[in-house]
Amino acid sequence: MLALKLAKRGVDVVVTFKKNAEMAEATLAEIRALGADGITAQLDVEQPESIEELFATVKASYGKLDMFVASAAASAFKPVSQLKLHHLDRNYATNIRSFVLGAQAAEAIMPNGGRIVAITSYGSLRAFPTYASLGAAKAANEAYVKFMATEFGPRGITVNAVNGGLIDTDSLDYFYDSVPGMAPMQTVIDKIPLQRKGTADDVADAVDFLLSEKAGYITGQTLSVDGGLTVVAPPFWADTTSPLREAVLGGSDAS
Repeated sequence: MLALKLAKRGVDVVVTFKKNAEMAEATLAEIRALGADGITAQLDVEQPESIEELFATVKASYGKLDMFVASAAASAFKPVSQLKLHHLDRNYATNIRSFVLGAQAAEAIMPNGGRIVAITSYGSLRAFPTYASLGAAKAANEAYVKFMATEFGPRGITVNAVNGGLIDTDSLDYFYDSVPGMAPMQTVIDKIPLQRKGTADDVADAVDFLLSEKAGYITGQTLSVDGGLTVVAPPFWADTTSPLREAVLGGSDAS
């Protein structure tokens, strides 16, 4: 989604992949059909040398970089008491270290300013079952965003995060389907003020904005794209009954 939005405004895109080269090439073909260009590059975010190779390729191909989006995410969905050492190590390598190393490498080849955006999730703001490992990692990334913004700002580089709520992707389905005993997804959707899951397009639009010239004076911020999920608290409107429930469903006509 995001790659195509950028292509529509003439941005050349580096499409990374870990294993699925065919999908990456198909995305690149769509980018070229929209009038932009780009390259594909294999990347394993758990390996520092792979990150180094990626940015060496970018520098060799383009000489510089204008935008960097860090969207890697992987975790073991378990209670804290069940997290093993290998879960913690992989969580750090995939979600936190890869962002920091990527941002370091990106800002080094942004001579004329640039944009850095990290994709996080509402687990950084709210605690819910089995999400501790990933939520804590995304909270760490949002803290890094603030520090990077202050350090990179004098060079004209903005650093922000987009924090997604329930976004309709394969990852969302996996989370709710793979954890035994997990609450049904609908019970969460019922409590979102906008009463629906978000879309990948919703998130891509937010990232696209932060990468654009229109966001040139925004840095160190986390933009929540969650339909209002993180602003509600119990008692939830979804749990109210008549006559209070009708007040919100039918609109306010109180005198």
